[in-house]
Amino acid sequence: MNKSHLLKIESLTHLHSVFGVSKPVHPLVSLVKLEDINIVPGTLPDFLVLNFYKVAYKMELNGTMKYGQNYYDFGEGGLVFTAPNQPFQSPDQSKKSGYVLFVHPDFFLSYPLAKTIKQFGFFSYTANEALHVSESERSTIISILTIIKEELYSRIDDFSQSIIIAQIELLLSYSHRFYKRQFITRKVVNNELLYKLDEILDNCINTGKTLEQGLPTVQYLAEQLNLSPNYLSDMLRSLTGKNAQQHIHQKLIDKAKELLSTTNLTVSEVAYQLGFEHPQSFSKLFKTKAKLSPLQFRQSFN
Repeated sequence: MNKSHLLKIESLTHLHSVFGVSKPVHPLVSLVKLEDINIVPGTLPDFLVLNFYKVAYKMELNGTMKYGQNYYDFGEGGLVFTAPNQPFQSPDQSKKSGYVLFVHPDFFLSYPLAKTIKQFGFFSYTANEALHVSESERSTIISILTIIKEELYSRIDDFSQSIIIAQIELLLSYSHRFYKRQFITRKVVNNELLYKLDEILDNCINTGKTLEQGLPTVQYLAEQLNLSPNYLSDMLRSLTGKNAQQHIHQKLIDKAKELLSTTNLTVSEVAYQLGFEHPQSFSKLFKTKAKLSPLQFRQSFN
């Protein structure tokens, strides 16, 4: 990404100035109404990078391609999440309804959420993997954001930080639940993605690409499917109970079993053909998955 097309924003004061809204009431957390944003045309580069967590709720997710909405999704708006220092596309000039919540990681210091927030994989999803919410889910989201807004603008005191953090934690927990629901409602689409994934993996493993290019990675597979690595892993986990790395390993072990039982290739040759740099790594993984060493597995067929 060209650095000249990117603006890094390190303070909420700077962010509010860029967005054309009034100064923040708290240095580490801010809730902005999307319809209040008034960006001067031509003043922003293509992408922004913030030192903050960003949770944007849009009443209408305009553009089915941009946000990845399909026939199986709800149309009551949705959520897009961005982690600190993760580039995202600058807002366009069209007016939208909704809210965007910004929280600096330091706001969570001394609270368990400082660590647990990193477990929510959807902060690494892309815009086309947005969470599309139902009417009842939208009501839940709005009620939580309303409480945060009231704490920020009407009564900052000794309890405010704990209450706001509790609401953010609740929002993330609900979002995790809603994403689980979305994986279920998208099951048909996701099964098609699983089929494509297996085609790509089989092509890598069966045509000798692994011998030349090494082991297939989660990043490579995600790029082939136009998904983020985290979304791919979470989608697979909902369908198969395995994340993307475990899915790759299972495919490799299945192929290894085939080669060990039907060819005279040595264990080292099998390892190299599958893309392992070191036979020891292959043997260790094989034993973990098959509960037998490669040699023991081969001997079981004699």
